[in-house]
Amino acid sequence: MSNALTKDEKKILRNMYINSNSCFICFNMVKMEGNGFCLTMVPAINDVYKDNEELRKDALRRHNGFFNTHAVFVPLIAGLCYAMEKEKKSSAVDAEVIDSIKAALMGPTAAIGDSFFYNCVRVIAAGIGIGIASSGNPLGVILFILLYGGSQMIIRWELLVLGYQTGGNFIKRLFENGLIDILTKCSSIVGIGMVGALVAQLVNVPLNLVINVSGAEVNFGEILDSIFPGILSIALVFGMVGLLKKGMSPSSLIILLMVVSIALAFIGVF
Repeated sequence: MSNALTKDEKKILRNMYINSNSCFICFNMVKMEGNGFCLTMVPAINDVYKDNEELRKDALRRHNGFFNTHAVFVPLIAGLCYAMEKEKKSSAVDAEVIDSIKAALMGPTAAIGDSFFYNCVRVIAAGIGIGIASSGNPLGVILFILLYGGSQMIIRWELLVLGYQTGGNFIKRLFENGLIDILTKCSSIVGIGMVGALVAQLVNVPLNLVINVSGAEVNFGEILDSIFPGILSIALVFGMVGLLKKGMSPSSLIILLMVVSIALAFIGVF
C-alpha cells in the first residue's frame, strides 16, 4: 500500500506516525487527546500550508480542539484529515466538513478499537503470555508485548496510510454523488449526540440539600431528578459553555468549579 506514496509523503506520514504516539502523553480532561491529535497533524499542516502562515495557524487551531478515540485509530483519522486538508487548500472542502467528519469518526472507531484490541487481542495475548510465564519463562512477558503492542504498532501505520490514500477519493466521491451536505449534517448530529452521551456519563451534580418542613424531610435532589433526570448536570454544562463563550479559559473554569464545589460541600449542599 505504501509503495504508491512519494518520498515526501512517506516522510510526512512517518513523522505523523511518530507524533501520534503522544495522544495519551498529552491527555487532559479538557480536550482529552486533542493536543496529541494536533501534534500528529503538525507535519501534514506544515506541508499543506507552508506558503500561507495564516491558513497554517487556522488549521492548527482547528485540530487542537476536543478529540478522543482509541489510540490505534488516531492515525487513521489523522491520515484522512491530511488528505482533506489538501482538498481544502484547493477549495474542494471547507473546514466545517473536516471537523464534522473527524467528530463523526471518533465514537465508532473508539468502540471498534476498545472491543477488538482491549477486549479481544489483549485477552488472547495475555492468555498466551501468562501460560508461558507461569512456568518461570520470561519469554511470556516478551511475547505478550509483541502480540499486543507490536500488532498495534503495525496496524496503526497501515491505518495512517489507508486514511491518507483513501481520503481524497472519499471526498471526491461524496461531491460527485451530492452526499457531502447530507454527510456534514449527519456528522454534526452524531457529534452533538456524542457530546450529550458524554455529559450523561461523566457529569454528575450530587445535590444533597435536605430541609425539614413540618417534621418531614424534603430532598431537593430527588425532587429534581423525578421531574427532569440530570437537569443539574445539563444546567452545569450549559453554564460552563456560556462562560467559555464569554472568554473564560478552561483552566479558570476548572478552578472556579473546584472552589464552588468545595464551598457548597462544606455547607452541606453537596
